[in-house]
Amino acid sequence: MTNDQNVDKNSVSAHLTALPDKAGVEGLEDKWGAYWEENQTYAFRNTRDRKAVYSIDTPPPTVSGSLHVGHVFSYTHTDVIARFKRMNGFDVFYPMGWDDNGLPTERRVQNYFGVRVDTSLKYDPDFKPPFEGTTKKIQAKDQVPVSRQNFIELCEKLTAEDEKLFEKLWRTLGLSVDWKNTYHTIGEHPRRVAQKGFLRNLARGQAYQKEAPGLWDVTFQTAVAQAELESREYDGFYHKVAFHLVEDGSPIYIETTRPELLPACVALIAHPDDERYQKFFGKEVYSPLFGVKVPVVAHTAAEMDKGAGIAMCCTFGDVTDVQWWRDLNLPTRSIIQRNGRLSMTTPDWIEDEKGRALFEELAGKTTFSARKIIVDALRESGDLEGEPTPTKRMTNFYEKGDKPLEIVTSRQWYLSNGGTDRALNAELVQRGKELEFHPDFMRVRYENWVNGLNGDWLISRQRFFGVPFPLWYPVNADGDVDYAHPLTPSEDILPIDPTIDVPEGYTEDQRDQPNGFTAEKDIMDTWATSSMTPQIVTKWAEPGKENEALFNATFPMDLRPQGQDIIRTWLFSSVVRAHLENGVLPWKHAALSGWILDPDHKKMSKSKGNVVVPSEPIDKFGADAVRYWAASARLGTDAAYEIGEMKIGRRLAIKLLNATKFALAIGREDENHHVANAATAEWRASDVTNPLDKAVMAQLADVIDIATKALNEYDHAKALEAIESFFWQFCDDYIELVKNRAYGTANATGTIPSEADVLSARTTLGLGLDAFARLLAPYLPYATEEVFSWMHEGEGSVHRASWPTPDLYRSASAGADASVLVWAGRALGALRKIKSEAKVSMKTPILSATLALDEKAIPMVEAASADVYEAAKVTGTVTLTVADLSAEDANADEIVATTSELGEAPAKK
Repeated sequence: MTNDQNVDKNSVSAHLTALPDKAGVEGLEDKWGAYWEENQTYAFRNTRDRKAVYSIDTPPPTVSGSLHVGHVFSYTHTDVIARFKRMNGFDVFYPMGWDDNGLPTERRVQNYFGVRVDTSLKYDPDFKPPFEGTTKKIQAKDQVPVSRQNFIELCEKLTAEDEKLFEKLWRTLGLSVDWKNTYHTIGEHPRRVAQKGFLRNLARGQAYQKEAPGLWDVTFQTAVAQAELESREYDGFYHKVAFHLVEDGSPIYIETTRPELLPACVALIAHPDDERYQKFFGKEVYSPLFGVKVPVVAHTAAEMDKGAGIAMCCTFGDVTDVQWWRDLNLPTRSIIQRNGRLSMTTPDWIEDEKGRALFEELAGKTTFSARKIIVDALRESGDLEGEPTPTKRMTNFYEKGDKPLEIVTSRQWYLSNGGTDRALNAELVQRGKELEFHPDFMRVRYENWVNGLNGDWLISRQRFFGVPFPLWYPVNADGDVDYAHPLTPSEDILPIDPTIDVPEGYTEDQRDQPNGFTAEKDIMDTWATSSMTPQIVTKWAEPGKENEALFNATFPMDLRPQGQDIIRTWLFSSVVRAHLENGVLPWKHAALSGWILDPDHKKMSKSKGNVVVPSEPIDKFGADAVRYWAASARLGTDAAYEIGEMKIGRRLAIKLLNATKFALAIGREDENHHVANAATAEWRASDVTNPLDKAVMAQLADVIDIATKALNEYDHAKALEAIESFFWQFCDDYIELVKNRAYGTANATGTIPSEADVLSARTTLGLGLDAFARLLAPYLPYATEEVFSWMHEGEGSVHRASWPTPDLYRSASAGADASVLVWAGRALGALRKIKSEAKVSMKTPILSATLALDEKAIPMVEAASADVYEAAKVTGTVTLTVADLSAEDANADEIVATTSELGEAPAKK
């Protein structure tokens, strides 16, 4: 592993430029962004040695409108690590993807262009959408129907525009991405990878289809996977309803929030230990209003203490109904259609004439409307005991939907994920133990999710813009589709679209004809593609030696950064795919970011309308300032959107510019105080000879140790805290203490510092600020690039420079005690406090003073006394005495002035 510039173990060579008249953060993004692009500073250099490569599986953000500061927050964390690894000599493989397929994209396209898909329509090459960029939501009834292919083209058009805006923002933020290495999940290569992975899963029996009840979103008209569920509180009513025993007509009361499902009732179920209902097990009851005989049966999942303790099982009201239906082998009586309305046809299991007439009234109604009709009918029949009572219940929603999910029977594709295979489940739990989670407490979320799975991964979706399943089905002579024997393409012709392409051995005119074929019209869940981002970016199973070499150099990848909220979806699904396909974890480390909270400490999200567009704070405070705010938060912890933190970050960047400019100007000014000449300098460890300077070098070495260890452990916030804290101490204490000596001018008593002391101060300033430029580079890429260019003209970017190691600075410290700087700063503060309390100018000379301090600190102050007394303008004597620390409130870290005498302040010029 190599860098473009390295710090010699004994010195740093500097090539100093002419300094600007004024240093500021304005314009740095444009200046250095162009430089990085022109010089391909962050390009992957195609290293083929796996040990020398650091590869990052970057989250592809969903392209469905705009980014918000939550994205800035988490992606900054990743970029800090990428920059740190690059400065440590790794060839960083850092691609960027765009997740442009899926439901959010389709919804945005529908509203943006005012269209909806009608699969019966043919492609119109001249189609023009009725709207483009309307600001109001267009109702479904007003959307113009278009063919599937026309709709896909509009999706591709809009996502391409969004991706340009996203890239511009990421570049401005300073992400050190290799912009020549990008992908989008609907692109040709990702489609090929996703389809290839599916076909291999299918060949191994890991992918399968079945007709089964599943969760269904009536708004998006698609099946929903377990990982996409969101439990929300939902207003409802309990209805106490009477079923009647067939043998004598006596009532059995149940309590339900969904009376509209009475026509779908297949059983009454109570717990086998419930003495209230044991005498009824094995008997039958009539359902109210519809007169259908249903059995009373026992199941351990019935809750004795909930409601009446006995419940009706309908096909299907919720996931418990599905469990009962399977376990007890109950009949299927589905009445809810995919559009969320009741069936248009009266079911044949309803034989009662009044029941059939009532269902005709319900046919085609929404569940809400049907519920009202049923409740009115129950009142009239006398089967409703009392009036409905309000309640709040937890109900499953699709995470992007706004209506409760229904359970609909449909044919879907599934992928084994340990939900039904306990051996596979145990293997995936073990994979979680092998993965390094940052922070480690996130591991339990993974384990809880895997252990709690109750079904396999539903990977098919009834949508349009996504990766198609590469399948067709034979159609027999009667026109029936043979779903049991899908037709598959060879891998070498992937990707395909079965609605356009034709299977081998058939012709287009046989499509949807007897003895012909039909296409699989469903598409893959977006996670079925995104779960393979490690394989996509590393060119898994792509032909050619170059692709094979890239894969071997980058896979398994080093880092998966992502949000904590998608552990169960993206992280877990990626582990599943790599385990099934490659027999390994897809990466070694997973870095989990927290959420961004608004000022009311609520999670920021587009759905809540409380997001902040990231261009606003970047424009106001600068990219470095926004990155500082983001990087100040540790992984796994939520952080507030804090403008105050951004202001601190901006101040830090400005201080780095000003401090560096000040130090580099020393000894180079002309008579007009301009620094117009370039120069070279050699900052040698051996030239640091003053005790105070050695202390600075000792503390800098310690800070480098702390920061390096923290970043290697993915604790970017701890590293920043250590670096920043010492930087301010360096500026506020050390520069103040040493600037007169660095200039080589006479002190307050007329003494001129020795050449050795002057050289020591200038060397320490140079070594310190060079180190800070490198240490802060992952956090403040623009300001550090600017100051590095002043010190290392023509030597390339700081972001290709070496990360500092402590050796040089330990050598310069020669074993000095770092606390000399600490106590020198406190002594200077105590002497200046004398003047503050006397309300005189800081230029006022101190004729005498007595300072009381911890006995152990006296030698520390004495070692730096020349610089301390000069900075405080001491012209007389300072006596150091041992402080009395016996009192309970005594502070051993404090220096107190017990006596003092001041002179006359110099007259103002």
